Amino acid sequence: MISSNWPWLSNYDQGVPKSINYPPVPLFHFLEDIAKKYPERPCTFFKGAVISYKEMNEITDTLAGALVKLGLKKGERVGLFMPNTPQFVMAYFAILKAGGVVVATNPLYTPPEIIHQTNDAGLEIMFIMSNFYKTIKTAQPKTKLKTLIVTNIKETLPPLLSLLFTLAKEKKGGFKIENGLEEGDLWMKDLLVQYSPKDRADLKISTDDVALFQYSGGTTGISKGAVATHKNLVANTLQIKNWMPNLVEGQEIVLMAIPLFHVYGMVAGMNFALASGAGMVMVPNPRDLKDVLENIQKYKPTVFPGVPTLYNALNNHPDVVKGKYDLSSIKACISGSAPLMRETKEKFEELTGGKLVEGYGLSEAPTASHCNPLLGVNKTGSIGLPLPDIEARIIDLDDGQTEMPIGEIGELVLRGPLVMKGYHNMPTETKNTLRELDGAGAWLFTGDIARMDEDGYFYIVDRKKELIKPGGYQVWPREVEEALVSNPKILEAGVAGIPDPYRGETVKAWIVLQPGESMTEEEVKEWCLDKLAKYKIPTHLEFREELPKTTVGKILRRELVRQHKQVQP
Repeated sequence: MISSNWPWLSNYDQGVPKSINYPPVPLFHFLEDIAKKYPERPCTFFKGAVISYKEMNEITDTLAGALVKLGLKKGERVGLFMPNTPQFVMAYFAILKAGGVVVATNPLYTPPEIIHQTNDAGLEIMFIMSNFYKTIKTAQPKTKLKTLIVTNIKETLPPLLSLLFTLAKEKKGGFKIENGLEEGDLWMKDLLVQYSPKDRADLKISTDDVALFQYSGGTTGISKGAVATHKNLVANTLQIKNWMPNLVEGQEIVLMAIPLFHVYGMVAGMNFALASGAGMVMVPNPRDLKDVLENIQKYKPTVFPGVPTLYNALNNHPDVVKGKYDLSSIKACISGSAPLMRETKEKFEELTGGKLVEGYGLSEAPTASHCNPLLGVNKTGSIGLPLPDIEARIIDLDDGQTEMPIGEIGELVLRGPLVMKGYHNMPTETKNTLRELDGAGAWLFTGDIARMDEDGYFYIVDRKKELIKPGGYQVWPREVEEALVSNPKILEAGVAGIPDPYRGETVKAWIVLQPGESMTEEEVKEWCLDKLAKYKIPTHLEFREELPKTTVGKILRRELVRQHKQVQP
């Protein structure tokens, strides 16, 4: 319900609706709809190969039919273990069209991590890239996995792609790129030749049916599977699409350098692109900056969702500094997963001539709930305004019920059509996260500490679980990190609490300096004197070459603390 008391509504860009009419359709409706509107429009670009929306729709119909023939029942979960490639899109929408539930796993995971998620989700079928085949086979004996559907990057490269399409249309088998699968495992290309779009089952899929298990990155503990429905995904996809009123349906190109297995890349990248009829430029490894830049140069993307570390890396890339690459095609970028520093934003906007704005989201919702306006005011340090149809409040940290006044700090809670059903197999965690508030239904308690200003802009202070309490005081790691990285000699910093015999807990900072720079501990502490209260200044410092991060660039403070404890006597 839209309220006139929501101060953020008056700060929406012109053309952004205050509320959206959400169609009662499953998520794959976007692909089917765009395939009818723009059949020849490119859906994916990958290393010179182009797959149109019509082809992608037919491929996913075919694979959906194959999954049903293989025994997949409605509501059963299917794994995805591959980087950003056209096959990810193929498998993702095939699973949904077959009535299945997508469980996308980080392809960098080790066998123990794979075993945990596979068993928790109850996976029996998994799509994988062939270079990860041995890794999955190592984990398989300790899981219930029965069938691996294997694909190869070569299958989406010309001229093999056109040959595969020809064979599929003519229903000719025997096309082999490589052999070596164990009994029971299948090549995706063989399924495309064996089946056709007509084999897709006529299933009734409701908006309330589950579409996705999105496992959290585990930055604060054990990985949890957030359960999202088609309604949740359709809502958030349209909220993101409507937030960018200057984009034109059927004419945009999205650079997909954020991992698709992560809900941010999946929803704010892939699903947004499909709902907008945009072409997707697939980048399997965003750390390969040369590949990122060459894709920008070749395909001229207009939309680039990413993370601050990637934008910062491009800002400082020697070939970018020398002007060897033209980034001027980029007009809209949403940055997530970590704080966006003003210097990074301003430099990237200068390079591209486009807009880079900070947003906020989490796996439980299922990705984006807030964003700064693309055309309007951007406030430094702010995650922006709630997207249409999202109600946000700041709640007292002590009683968990009282709404805090404007400017006061508390826990950020959300309500809207994007909020998950709960966590898979974790009723206690679900009950603690989705809670009644003022008799107004269930709210998502995010675990993030925030404040809201008088204009409805929200600011993340830190994670509730990562509060440091030296001598009873409260120190938010993010505040200390921001003070540190404001020093031009410091590239990045991670801050966390470590045990202290006198204060109970004290502040430690792990610092990475800019290339060629040097600093002493005394210089760092002196820098902080006029920026932080004395009890917030790190008492322990460690200079590092790099900091541990998640795949989307979040610094793993928990891992820093673990490493610290390992070296203590």
